Amino acid sequence: MEKRYFFETYGCQMNKAESASIEQLFIDRGWTESADAETADCIVINTCSVRETAETRIHGRFGWFVSEQKRRRKAKLDPFTLIVTGCMAERLKDDMKKQFPVVDYVVGTFQKQHFMDIIDALEAGRKLEKIEEDPVYTFAPLSYEKGAFQAFVPIMHGCNNFCTYCIVPYVRGREISRNPKDIITELDQLNLRKVREITLLGQNVNSYHWEFEDGSVMDFPQLMQMIATHLRETGSSIGWVRFMSSHPKDISPALIDVMAKERVLCRHIHLPVQHGSTKVLKEMNRRYTREDYLAKVAMIREKLPDASLTTDIMLGFPGETEEDFNDCMTLLEEVKYEAAFMYYYNPREGTKACSMPDQIPVEVKKERLQKVIDLQLEINRREMAKRVGTTVTALVECVSHNNEDEMLARTEQDEHVVFPADKSLIGQFVQVELLELTGNTFRGTMK
Repeated sequence: MEKRYFFETYGCQMNKAESASIEQLFIDRGWTESADAETADCIVINTCSVRETAETRIHGRFGWFVSEQKRRRKAKLDPFTLIVTGCMAERLKDDMKKQFPVVDYVVGTFQKQHFMDIIDALEAGRKLEKIEEDPVYTFAPLSYEKGAFQAFVPIMHGCNNFCTYCIVPYVRGREISRNPKDIITELDQLNLRKVREITLLGQNVNSYHWEFEDGSVMDFPQLMQMIATHLRETGSSIGWVRFMSSHPKDISPALIDVMAKERVLCRHIHLPVQHGSTKVLKEMNRRYTREDYLAKVAMIREKLPDASLTTDIMLGFPGETEEDFNDCMTLLEEVKYEAAFMYYYNPREGTKACSMPDQIPVEVKKERLQKVIDLQLEINRREMAKRVGTTVTALVECVSHNNEDEMLARTEQDEHVVFPADKSLIGQFVQVELLELTGNTFRGTMK
């Protein structure tokens, strides 16, 4: 009888990549993707713990799964198997099953390579009593979604930085880099599948570090150069390479030099500043000052004048004063980001900042956040408007949500543009003239 699976993935791009690699295991065993959870035999929830709101959403979903399991039993239908993986699974581990008995398996960060054992047990109609935890994270050989022309490629995992607000080092572990030979092998597999764009992933890609048997070392700029050279020499279908996330303390002139030289590397850098005050940055343990960050921005602007910069901004960190908040506002004006992910500080149990004095009231956090959002949206419009009238390369992603006769594409600078075109162009690079800006989306015409 046909077996059906269903995935729900929350959080970051790394989670999406890992879900894709786990899904491939089901596909290889002949399982079929279900359109929804109601008709699935096995449901996998890939969780996020970065912010409390993500875990709250997942708690709500557990309530739904309890009701769905009761419905199936009442209707004398086969029950589903519920597997929870990801950062929340790693954080709570066995306590999750005690709190939510509807969960059948909890698979932590260092147990994902045992998914095949779970699938074996499901197909044999038995329960796997224990899942061993391995001491070293294992990279999947391929993180590809069937039929996709864009793909995530994990190159490193974990974090050694221990920002005082962040739970990631506790649930993802220490940094480990992927063998460059395995990365190249995956790129060749993606070429066979006609993938057009890849995004290299890591909690901090700039700290990529691989030591070869002969004692030589490869860092992130060298990896980027190797990838660019390989794609060019093999005539790969991959035309664009992106990367995230970048830690400002580690981004180097060598990386920017490689980006300036190799056109396959997209002119876009997401460089999370988190705050504009040196005092707050020190309390966050970000290991750079406001001045350090601005110097790196100046270097990027000089060597990559056509690159777009985006960032993350956190408001309301413990001890943040009005002066500190103003430092955030002036930093936004000085850097002129094209976009920013803006949020207020959310205490995470187990992190140093959670027990810091001078916690900021929620209403103050929200007020400051709104001011930052208003300012950044105005900066977005000003900076993007400068590009109206230019002709750019864009990768056609899908049919426009508002007009089926228009396509939605993404530019090298990670901007959206819609224009009249046929859906046969989906997955292709095209030249588009940017005619006007509507909200945060350009309207254009093909050249």
